Amino acid sequence: MDQVAIVAGPDPEGVGDALEAEGLAVSRITDVVSGETLRAANIDAADLLVLTDVAEATGISVAKDRNPDVRAVVYSRESLPEFAKGQADLAVDPALLAADVVAEELAADS
Repeated sequence: MDQVAIVAGPDPEGVGDALEAEGLAVSRITDVVSGETLRAANIDAADLLVLTDVAEATGISVAKDRNPDVRAVVYSRESLPEFAKGQADLAVDPALLAADVVAEELAADS
């Protein structure tokens, strides 16, 4: 079965494309991350939720409520709000690791 990832938020670093290059099926949420947009992006089947906008950090808890096994990864230059730090499985600053490196590691770990 193909690995499924959801990229939520703007993706200026191209992590969604990098995940696709690693063979993952990628859905994108460019609107507010909500139960409705997560359902539309197929959160129930997702292996990964990659959040690129920390302003949408509440989406992590919504995603994990729907799919407790989804790995939540924050890929942003901004700091994750305190309330969401315990919910995220991994936080990576694009200034430290390029999108292709992150995608390769995420694909290998899924």
